[in-house]
Amino acid sequence: MTAAKIIPTLVATIAAMWIMAIAILSVQNATLVSLKFLGLQSIQLPVGLILAGSVGVGAIGGAIAIVVLPKRSNRA
Repeated sequence: MTAAKIIPTLVATIAAMWIMAIAILSVQNATLVSLKFLGLQSIQLPVGLILAGSVGVGAIGGAIAIVVLPKRSNRA
């Protein structure tokens, strides 16, 4: 197999594992929690929903960072 076929499969596998982990944690932790950040407090939400939102925001932020930040040159 070439790297062009392995990389998409690896990315899909990692994404599927994250989704499974979030689903398992959501079912096991149905407890309502509130998030406090910079003096603000959210409404009470299940732990799994907060975890899923955090992963989503991180994935979107990472994708934007890849597009926006310039590539570094490896030239010495």
